Amino acid sequence: MKRILGAALGGLLVAGAGAAMADEGMWTLDHLPVAQIQARYGFTPSQQWIDLVQHAAVRLAEGCSGSFVSADGLVMTNHHCANSCLSQLSKTANYMQDGYAARQEEPRCPEVELNQLEKITDVTDRVNAATQGKDGADRVKAERAINSALEQECVGGDAGTWRCDVVTLYHGGRYALYKYRRYQDVRLVFAPEQSVAFFGGDPDNFNFPRYDLDLTFFRAYVDGKPARTPQYLKFDLKGPKAGELTFVVGNPGSTQRETPWTSLAYMRDHVLTPNFGYLSESRGQLWQYSRLGDQQTKEAQDALFGTDNSLKVYKGWLETLSDERFIAKKQQEDATLREWIAADAKRRATYGDPWATLDKAQQRGAELRERYTMIEAGRGFGSGLFGYARMLVRAAAERAKPDAERLPNYREANLPALEQELASTAPVYPGYEETRLSWTLEKLRQSLGADDDFVHAVLGTKSPDQLSHALVSGTRLGDPAVRMQLWKAGAQGIAASDDPMIALARQIDPEARRLRKLYEEEVEAPTKKASEAIARARFERDGTSSYPDATFTLRLSYGKVVGWNEQGKPVPPFTDLAGMYRRATGADPFKLPDNWLNAKASLDLSTPMNFVTDNDIIGGNSGSPVIDREGHAVGLIFDGNIHSLGGDFTFDGSVNRAVAVDTAAIVEAVRKVYKLPQLADELANGHR
Repeated sequence: MKRILGAALGGLLVAGAGAAMADEGMWTLDHLPVAQIQARYGFTPSQQWIDLVQHAAVRLAEGCSGSFVSADGLVMTNHHCANSCLSQLSKTANYMQDGYAARQEEPRCPEVELNQLEKITDVTDRVNAATQGKDGADRVKAERAINSALEQECVGGDAGTWRCDVVTLYHGGRYALYKYRRYQDVRLVFAPEQSVAFFGGDPDNFNFPRYDLDLTFFRAYVDGKPARTPQYLKFDLKGPKAGELTFVVGNPGSTQRETPWTSLAYMRDHVLTPNFGYLSESRGQLWQYSRLGDQQTKEAQDALFGTDNSLKVYKGWLETLSDERFIAKKQQEDATLREWIAADAKRRATYGDPWATLDKAQQRGAELRERYTMIEAGRGFGSGLFGYARMLVRAAAERAKPDAERLPNYREANLPALEQELASTAPVYPGYEETRLSWTLEKLRQSLGADDDFVHAVLGTKSPDQLSHALVSGTRLGDPAVRMQLWKAGAQGIAASDDPMIALARQIDPEARRLRKLYEEEVEAPTKKASEAIARARFERDGTSSYPDATFTLRLSYGKVVGWNEQGKPVPPFTDLAGMYRRATGADPFKLPDNWLNAKASLDLSTPMNFVTDNDIIGGNSGSPVIDREGHAVGLIFDGNIHSLGGDFTFDGSVNRAVAVDTAAIVEAVRKVYKLPQLADELANGHR
């Protein structure tokens, strides 16, 4: 399915519509439903249009989307996608709360990496040849070896410039190699105040009407100068109109629309439900810590924001996965495909009974998951300082191995991202670290039991409070120079280190690796093999004209600016600046910053603020541009409505809506509220 873009767009332009209903679908750019778009909207994307969209879009490696909006490396994304950068740069100020405008200096974000998609290559045959007939440990080993080989070929010895990922599509029905240009010098240009970026707070989150300026501008740099980005999205200063065709190009994180019900039931009962409880407790702990003072508020604000958002998402997911109609629909889909396989002897021999394999793998996953999550996944050691220690200990061991045998994160192609994180100048807050580590150590003891041998080995005679204090006060890993010294020292340096965090990471690593090996071989490997068989059977029955589940890779969805009906009442697709001022109460979360109050008289209050479309989006699309048929930016995705929360599992075009900031509001705010004429001119003209 995957071809090198630019060289094979002929195939793209003959791709037909698929089985997708309405405007459903997050489509890969080398397999767009061109005939369907033409039939519905009278528009056929040209090769030039697709190439522009591909190269103007960027991915924030930590989990969001963005786009180049000038020829000088200017990147548009969401405020909440920049929370980490804003918090990390807030050494003497609070940029997340108070905003930032680079009138002279554009400070470098310590850990932001941008990925610009260069090409996609179909590698299905090579991956299948390497894994054919293999199970368990043999399959894991074969996957690592072929992925390493493909990534090394793709990077070509220059991992600082290129990032290459082998991506599983259609749950193993297809494999693709994605090659990205890597930008690690990313600097902050502008961010508004949190109170206007997240106006309405949690009460308005995943709702509409909305009045948010959820916006940040970064700039990519190369060799100390702004990057030259000739393929960028021109800014439409007026925004879109009702009924207008819109496209969203971004990197939706992960959907489960093709996943069999047995796997979804396991996810609901053994992943989402316990995670919801954990996050609820974590939120309370973060909230309490943030009330200790302004400094503690700054330290906890990023984590608290993310936790609040996750809880609302999880609630929507659990509601969908508990809906009897949805369950019956998924069970019927599985039953129909199973009957199709069983009806033919050749198909039975080819595909077997992958659902039985899935059932067995999920049962084993339920047995292993709690211990795996607390130890290998690190939930019992919730400290950024411990995260550095784990990374250093693992890297020392993995880098001594041949690349094909390493854990994926430690292959040569992925080392630049690790080095960037270790060298980060982001501040470390000892009080916050100690509080979080103590709480998660207590959760480790609660989860595994006070009599557990591993818990005894970790805590010894200390309480979680005592151990966390000793670890945080004794470690030197808060200093990036120390971290990089240990990174360069390799296995010998790590073995000799007396740093208490390093010692703890060394101590637990054997048990963590044992659990990882069990989970990979007895849960993940059989799940992948069964999922591939189901995908191939579905391909044989239905063809390949549908879109694959989201994989945090570049996708395009199409739709239109349109509201919906809520309990018999129409919800208009636009809000405006006047509505924002009417909604303001002077108290959080409906309190506007003073500069917005002072600028009211100078603003055109009829300017559209936010709008909704029926584009198909999920988490990961945050920061995606909304573009029109001209390839111009008309909006910035920052949310979905409450109905879209089930979009990870199913899509209902009658009520699922994407929520965006209007480009007209962005320009109005930049020019008149924040008085940044140079930035406004760059948006208008495409150059600094």
